[in-house]
Amino acid sequence: MKKTALTTLVIAASFFLGFAFNAIIADDSTDSAPIKKVTGIGGIFFKCKDPKAVRAWYQTHLGLNVNQYGTVFEWRQADDSTKKGFSQWSPFGEKTKYFEPSTKEFMINYRVADLEALVAELKKDSVVVTDTIETYDYGKFVHIMDLEGNKIELWEPNDIVYEQLGIQMGAKTTK
Repeated sequence: MKKTALTTLVIAASFFLGFAFNAIIADDSTDSAPIKKVTGIGGIFFKCKDPKAVRAWYQTHLGLNVNQYGTVFEWRQADDSTKKGFSQWSPFGEKTKYFEPSTKEFMINYRVADLEALVAELKKDSVVVTDTIETYDYGKFVHIMDLEGNKIELWEPNDIVYEQLGIQMGAKTTK
């Protein structure tokens, strides 16, 4: 009788320990939710013959509030409409080297939530990262290449500081 009870106890204990071990493993694997990748367009950059004339044309004909870099579009963030967000529109000189190694006439900047985590994931996936993360008061930046040779700029913005820089410059946003 004692042998049967002991065997039953060992089997029950093994059964419950198996469930506990499985629960621990399952909890560890579900804790690492996928990182939030691109959260929006941070900017559109393109080459042109005369950036100053292009900025003036867009100001005159399409009403953009331009500055020496282009224009900044101001909008409200979807997750929290009390917070502003910004996207940059910038014409570059046709001979700019900023888009290299891409030979394309444009570059898109994407807003991201956690640049370090995203870059680590991209490197694991063998995505070409062309430089190291650069940090400024208004955000962090890095460049990658897509599969067709387009250079992409990733930006983890600090919108509060970005807005203050625009105010200090006397620049108006386009709303």
